[in-house]
Amino acid sequence: MHTTLKSAIAAAATVLSLAAAAAPGPRDFDPGAIDQRQARQSQRIERAFDRGDIDRQQLRSLRRTQREIARAEAQFRADGRIGRFEFGHLMAMLDRADEQIRQVRRSG
Repeated sequence: MHTTLKSAIAAAATVLSLAAAAAPGPRDFDPGAIDQRQARQSQRIERAFDRGDIDRQQLRSLRRTQREIARAEAQFRADGRIGRFEFGHLMAMLDRADEQIRQVRRSG
């Protein structure tokens, strides 16, 4: 009986360790989502300038915002991953940049 109890405990420990390894923990978020949004924003900025919707000063300001986002992303990636908080921060920066682009184009 003693050997059976040890075997049962060992089996339970194995199952628990496998379950813990498979459980979702802090994950990296899709860096493609950040890169895609940045690319779309950059295209919108360039098109707005080409159409004359924004002037050179507005173009520089919007490009500066894009560089700030890229710098923040690079800092967050310095440890090899982007965590949940970092991803949220970058998405908020991108949201503000979207609004800035809309406002500048309207005021054009």
